[in-house]
Amino acid sequence: MKEKLRIAAIQMISGPEVGPNLETARQLIAQARQQGAQLVALPEYFPLIGASDSERLAAREADENGPIQSFLSDTARELGIWLVGGSLPLTANDSNKLRNSCLVYDPGGKRVARYDKIHLFGFTRGAESYNESLTIEAGTQAVAFDTPLGRIGLAICYDLRFPELFRALGAVDLLVVPAAFTETTGRAHWELLLRTRAVENQCYLLAAAQGGEHPNGRITHGNSMVIDPWGEVLTRLDKGPGVVVAEIDPARLAEVRASLPALQHRVL
Repeated sequence: MKEKLRIAAIQMISGPEVGPNLETARQLIAQARQQGAQLVALPEYFPLIGASDSERLAAREADENGPIQSFLSDTARELGIWLVGGSLPLTANDSNKLRNSCLVYDPGGKRVARYDKIHLFGFTRGAESYNESLTIEAGTQAVAFDTPLGRIGLAICYDLRFPELFRALGAVDLLVVPAAFTETTGRAHWELLLRTRAVENQCYLLAAAQGGEHPNGRITHGNSMVIDPWGEVLTRLDKGPGVVVAEIDPARLAEVRASLPALQHRVL
């Protein structure tokens, strides 16, 4: 990263139908671009939340072929931005499951990275229960990639709880984390984990979340935010659809790493 960069997180309350979610995403991405964002990130499962297992499986797209992927590529090209496509369902090796995949497109609409969520969420407390492994096939590879904007690392939601994934990315300038944290776990741990990952990796972090009550009654935590390498929250949005935009500064990144060279002090 050589120059200051404006980045944006899109927050949504996605429903079970792909079409309306894509239209909402398009409007919010355009708002971010109007505010000068050069890189924009969508939340996890921005195309659909609350669909049945069979509907989610039916929405799977083959790699590099499908309307959601075309939407991301076209939007990146039309607006001239780097677009981190939150996550969407792609086909898996197991025909009964899907991959929860984050795709990244450059300003020309070319796909430059794909990350498949590695850690699958499982949680049970009273009547609230989730088990992603029933329908999702886990990814296996950590993904970081170089751009003219700097080196960027990817993670999705529950991955936040596993610091070894972020260490496997190496030194990055920016971490991008699409998510759909539940209100229960998000209220307790979302900001804590985000700030910790930014501090221990001495980088900026862009978190794009689902945030509100979805048509099926699920409540996601929201609090999309941008965090600096010292763990300071630069901007956030609590609940509801919207955009958060912040400037990231390579001089700030260099200052933090020079004053506390923790990345150089790593032993294990």
